[in-house]
Amino acid sequence: MAIPDFQTLMLPFLKTVEDGNEHPFKDLVTKLAVEFKLTQDELAEMLPSRRAPTFYNRVAWTKFYLKKAGLITQVKRSYLSITAQGKKVLDSKPTLINIKFLEQFPEYSAFKEENITENSTETKSIDAELKSTPEEILESAYEKLNSSLVVEILENIMQCSPSFFERLVVELLIAMGYGGTRVGAGRAIGQSGDGGIDGIIDEDRLGLDSIYIQAKRWEGVVGRPEIQKFVGALQGQRAHKGVFITTSEFTKEAQEYVKNINNKVVLINGFALARLMIENSVGVSTATTYQVKKIDSDYFVDE
Repeated sequence: MAIPDFQTLMLPFLKTVEDGNEHPFKDLVTKLAVEFKLTQDELAEMLPSRRAPTFYNRVAWTKFYLKKAGLITQVKRSYLSITAQGKKVLDSKPTLINIKFLEQFPEYSAFKEENITENSTETKSIDAELKSTPEEILESAYEKLNSSLVVEILENIMQCSPSFFERLVVELLIAMGYGGTRVGAGRAIGQSGDGGIDGIIDEDRLGLDSIYIQAKRWEGVVGRPEIQKFVGALQGQRAHKGVFITTSEFTKEAQEYVKNINNKVVLINGFALARLMIENSVGVSTATTYQVKKIDSDYFVDE
């Protein structure tokens, strides 16, 4: 079963606290996971930011909305209980509780009015169709922006010269912690010219080991023969580690080949290259920064 969205969780969540007892939030998460028969893999699935498990995040937002509607209350830190209004809702035998359902309650309406923005019409229409939590929507939008940026990066790389691409590889490897210094790395790249090797760069700042590099600014797919040529060059240098970077893609045969050889060879395709550039701020700049903050529970401990 797929992980349910946070609105689907609303009615089951309310039913888990209908006995009127105080329930630890973590126990409610566990009960809901059992009810929806979630697998360990589904429970381990993380938000794209890796900041929290997806299911836990959705249950947390379910709790948030039910509290805003006055159907549950937090009786003490991380403990929840149903309210009289919540019991009344369950007595009416609803088949579904969602955001539209919650709009009938004054508490939720008041909360919504407090948060109306200049784009109130748009906000209301989004709320009515909401399936993902606000964090998931934010992260999804972030991923879409990055996906668009990946395309732009690759288009720009293909318009530049091969020598520019070599410099780009240098900057990226240094940003990732390889090569020691810009000068040292710059000397290493582009000077080997030994049968399939474009350069050598230190694995660490002390130069304890070296990584051999092949950089191909290609539009065509890189196949197994090119990788075999690179591996042969590595063996000729008695080298153990290599990185093959391309602006295009690798065939399945090429990917399978590097899994079954003694040398450690990492294949970086165009998509991964652009992603690494974004992560390490190479060729991109920050346009806007948004900080997502959460409650510091330790601060509110009243001793």
